[in-house]
Amino acid sequence: MRPGDGRTSLAPNASLNAAVAAARELLGTEPQAAAAKARQILAAAPGRLDARLLLGAALRRAGEPAGAVKILKPLTQANPGVWGLQFELGAALAALGETGPAIEALRRATALNPKSSLAWHALGDQLEVAGDQAGADAARNQPLAGSVVDTVLQAGAMALFDGDLARADEILKGRFDLHPTDVTAVRLLADMAARMNRFDAAEGLLRPLLQSAPAFLPAQYAYCIVLLIRNEPKAALARLEPLLARSPQSPQFHSLRGAVWLKIGEYEAAIKDFAFALERDPDLPRVWVSYGHALRTVGRQADSVNAYRRSLALEPTLGEAYWSLANLKVVRFSDEDRLAMQSAVDRDDLNDDDRANLHFALGKALEDEGQFEASFEHYAKGNAFRHAMWPYDRAANRDYVRRNVQTFTRDFFSSRERVGDPAPDPIFVVGLPRSGSTLIEQILSCHPKVEGVSELPDLIAVATKVSAEYLRSQGLVSTPGDDVRPPGVHYPAMLEGLGPETFAALGAEFIARTRVHRKLGRPYFVDKLPNNFMQTGLIHLILPNAKIIDARRHPMACGFSGFKQNFARGAQYSYDLTDIGEYYRDYVDLMAHFDAVLPGRVHRVQYERLIEAPEAEVRRLLDYCGLDFEPACLRFYDSKRPVHTPSSEQVRQPLFTDGLDYWRHFEPWLGPLKTALGPALASF
Repeated sequence: MRPGDGRTSLAPNASLNAAVAAARELLGTEPQAAAAKARQILAAAPGRLDARLLLGAALRRAGEPAGAVKILKPLTQANPGVWGLQFELGAALAALGETGPAIEALRRATALNPKSSLAWHALGDQLEVAGDQAGADAARNQPLAGSVVDTVLQAGAMALFDGDLARADEILKGRFDLHPTDVTAVRLLADMAARMNRFDAAEGLLRPLLQSAPAFLPAQYAYCIVLLIRNEPKAALARLEPLLARSPQSPQFHSLRGAVWLKIGEYEAAIKDFAFALERDPDLPRVWVSYGHALRTVGRQADSVNAYRRSLALEPTLGEAYWSLANLKVVRFSDEDRLAMQSAVDRDDLNDDDRANLHFALGKALEDEGQFEASFEHYAKGNAFRHAMWPYDRAANRDYVRRNVQTFTRDFFSSRERVGDPAPDPIFVVGLPRSGSTLIEQILSCHPKVEGVSELPDLIAVATKVSAEYLRSQGLVSTPGDDVRPPGVHYPAMLEGLGPETFAALGAEFIARTRVHRKLGRPYFVDKLPNNFMQTGLIHLILPNAKIIDARRHPMACGFSGFKQNFARGAQYSYDLTDIGEYYRDYVDLMAHFDAVLPGRVHRVQYERLIEAPEAEVRRLLDYCGLDFEPACLRFYDSKRPVHTPSSEQVRQPLFTDGLDYWRHFEPWLGPLKTALGPALASF
């Protein structure tokens, strides 16, 4: 959108026209200078509409939306057919937090110029703040040039995110007239960054925007989402409170706070917020899914099923809802369900995420019917879509294991004896997903001295933070958000240069970060994020008194269970049978290395032995943790504690041996897994 597009009364003065053009050039980078020039022009020609519009636009970009509204409102009343005036007025009102009037002005702007995707996106933001999610989605999804699906705009955005400012400026300013001081433009770019999973870029765009336009609710809301995704739930909660104070009835704000509560383990508070949001607007299918997740976590199985079903009544192709039903492990799909899923998965307009979820759900439905070949075909198709979305790099994982073996030698550890924080609180349960880690957590959590806090992101956050700090100290990076990316090839070798006080500080930081998840005041807690086996060396360094439990399961059973689980991003190896086999071998090799250089440091629990001799294995487990035997640990299925992982319903049942060899139903199609496992399978 160019502010002068709606001219009606330009003075035929060449010098003034040149001055307007010069002021417009300053609008994107120096809005205060643009405002000064606009005032000079108006002193000479008070009636020029383009100069008055330019002044209003400049004031808005300079962080003076009230001054912009004062100028723009009478102009729009006198010139109701100029779309640029309506857009600028709507954007200024939005920056002031005046949502209703902003929506009215932006509706007029999009009616006058239906090709302005920037106006459509701004309208969508305001409708979302007002609680009209359907209207917001419709506005943002306008298939127009310059929309978030425009490939040229995406190229400009990627150049911006990657620091190629010259290229970004050429594309974004030259074609789309997007400027870094325009809150609506920055909001659009931040939305694009989030959609491309570039959350560091989104955070970098939104943070200064919040300083220049603190009343701009869409940016505040978007920033809360970014904070939540970046595993900063306390910060997200703090920013949500003033939003809810301003819009206490907003379904969107309440549903987002519900997601934050889920993240920090306040499940009843999450249920309350989701219920509040759905009372105000029951037509929010994805909020119904989140509500179902919260209900499942606290054991309200029937209510969670009803919530998932409500979401499907609103959006019959919502793959996540069907997979959520399948993932309960206790729901049997009807013939009608299967027909509905098949009909949905055959649609041409389905996105890949819904399609993948539907294939996994169909796989589970057919598995329950004993149609194992057809079931496997759907699991394979679902994984193929996941693999295309998030490829896995086998060589990079193998190299990471190699670097750990090279760095973490016996001499390395002996020269750094007990350099970390002495807190004995954490009990880490590591291994591969679907190896019995949730069962071990459930058993330990039945002990009166232990609290289960599920799978925490904090250890990897500590690792990535120390990695980013090292890179910055070497002058290698300076981009905000680098501390949310996985450690690079310099890790863990760079740990050799850290002093004892740094390891102690990192351990203390981990303990501090996890306090928000501990509700019961017990001395020990279980963090059961399986992939933490990759950080075994770091755990020993920063928390020498922490316990490390390796949950291990037969590689074929564990591998196939992971293949059909439909993991989200973070378990990319699970989308291909060969990748799974290679990853399992990397895992076994790395843990064997730590067994050699730190004898007895890691306690291994073999899933099959735990199932077959539970009391003996539980006594061994408690003894390793320094805990007295507690009979309640054998009755773990009676526990009413919330369980947030896919095994939530399984650990609420007694142990049974029938499922130990269940993978053999699918054995004819698991050849690539067997081959890739190689010696890891032969030695089992």
